[in-house]
Formats: sequence, C-alpha cells, structure tokens
Amino acid sequence: MAENREYVTCQMEQGTVNISEDVLCAIAAVAVGELDGVAGFASSFGKDLADFLGKKGQSKGLKITIEGDSLQVDAFVLLKYGVVINDEARAVQQAISSEIEAMTGIKVTTVNVHVCGIAFAKNVK
Repeated sequence: MAENREYVTCQMEQGTVNISEDVLCAIAAVAVGELDGVAGFASSFGKDLADFLGKKGQSKGLKITIEGDSLQVDAFVLLKYGVVINDEARAVQQAISSEIEAMTGIKVTTVNVHVCGIAFAKNVK
C-alpha cells in the first residue's frame, strides 16, 4: 500500500477493510467545517513548505495517531471571535468523535483540540 501512511484495519466476515489516515482526516475536517464557531484550521510553516514542495500529507490542521486499537485526533483550529472557547472546543471534540465513529465504526479514544488563534470579522463597523 502507500508509503508513510497508517491504516486502521477492521476485520469483517468476508475479509478486512483498511481505512487510511487520510480518510479519517477528511471525515474529521468535514465534521469540524460544519461548526459555526470554527473559522478554519491552523497550519504551520513546515506543513506549508511540504505542500509547496509537493509532498502529500495529512489534511491541514489535523493529525491522526493510530496505535493498536487506539485512535487519537489532534485538531489545530482557529475560532471565530466571540465564541466561548471551552464550549466550541467541546463541540469540536464531539463532532470529530461522533462522525468518525458513525462513518467507520472505529472508536475514537482521544480528541485533543488546540486553539491556535482567533479570526476576526473583516467588515466590523
């Protein structure tokens, strides 16, 4: 299979299903994107440089760690100005874990939310 990617393997009656970490990142990104208080994902210089050099990696602002039966998600987000940070972080955790579990059947053990910044409205009068 592809290099430098981990897969979650699910045993089924008729064989196995391998789910790439990129798929898990995509599911998490869609779930977080539906939240009103999240402005977007944060990126790092290293990630931007890797994208510029054409190295495909995980979705910007998300990191998936797979260790045995443990699935951990780290979300690096920018929140909209005015939201209650703790409430929105809790909503991010809930959205990611419930969406991944609903679509894949895989139990998410940990969702760490890293609030990296606040986005302000452009047209404030």
